[in-house]
Amino acid sequence: MGKKFCKKGERLLYKLFLPNEFVTSVFEITPEKLYQLGIRGLITDLDNTLIEWNRKDATEEVAEWMQIMKEAGIRIVIASNNSEARVKRFAEPLEIPYVYRAKKPLGLAYKAALEKLELSRREVAMIGDQLLTDIFGAKRLELYTFLVRPVAESDGFVTRFNRFFEKRLFNVLKRKGITMWEER
Repeated sequence: MGKKFCKKGERLLYKLFLPNEFVTSVFEITPEKLYQLGIRGLITDLDNTLIEWNRKDATEEVAEWMQIMKEAGIRIVIASNNSEARVKRFAEPLEIPYVYRAKKPLGLAYKAALEKLELSRREVAMIGDQLLTDIFGAKRLELYTFLVRPVAESDGFVTRFNRFFEKRLFNVLKRKGITMWEER
């Protein structure tokens, strides 16, 4: 009986917390790659995914990456658990729609982002730096997921709490032979 529970628990772990892909940064995600996957839209986290959690504005590289995506016809929405002022300051100059105070991993933010994208779930991928919020929430809606290595080594208070549990999940995945970015 214990073995059955463990196997079922492992399947649940893989289904809900294992990203489809580990990438070092968003710059590894190209329009060509997305088109091959049938992806036409992105929901992306902001803090420690696109820029450091304590940086206010987009870097030149991030702005250029977003422009390349837009020019290729890839739609983008930012979904952040942060405040409206924080997300708006980043998103408006880039003319990117956003969802603030998203309360990820709850599904309402993802659904709001999907509405803004006007695409089906099969055509949308989530990019984030946290298993417990970004990946878990997106996987529950069966979105394709990219887990990026966090842009900054430091985190805000709530994220530090999440990272504690995330480390344990990473250890389980490592024991199962899952290759993450640390090992590439």
